[in-house]
Amino acid sequence: MPSDNASQKNSDQNYMSYEEYLQKVKTGILTDSGNCPVTPLLKMLQGKWKTQVLYEFCIYDTVRFGVLKKDLTGITNTMLTKTLRELEAHGLITRRQFNEIPPHVEYSFSPMGRDLLPVFYAIMCWGFKHEKDLPKS
Repeated sequence: MPSDNASQKNSDQNYMSYEEYLQKVKTGILTDSGNCPVTPLLKMLQGKWKTQVLYEFCIYDTVRFGVLKKDLTGITNTMLTKTLRELEAHGLITRRQFNEIPPHVEYSFSPMGRDLLPVFYAIMCWGFKHEKDLPKS
């Protein structure tokens, strides 16, 4: 019989169904290295602007720096550049540079970043469901 970790692994499908998750999470679900499987993503998304920038990638298939800057009210050029570099380093977005006159850069979700779309959908549903219960910011 395969171990729990082996039975959870399948590169093209979910590791387990939601029902299996609800049963197994009570006993602890760990990665092969013994960590919580949610922690790496939460660390990647830390920061004031990362989730807001990623939401822009849900809206646009491909987007340029200027559009992001215009849509993200209050972000500085420096912070947007830093955030985009970190998201690219994490493998969540791709950067494509065009060596034309004038030169420009376009950003889009990487395949790994695109895999976050169902997660953002679930968070959106939760947000609408609990909108009236959340503290006003």
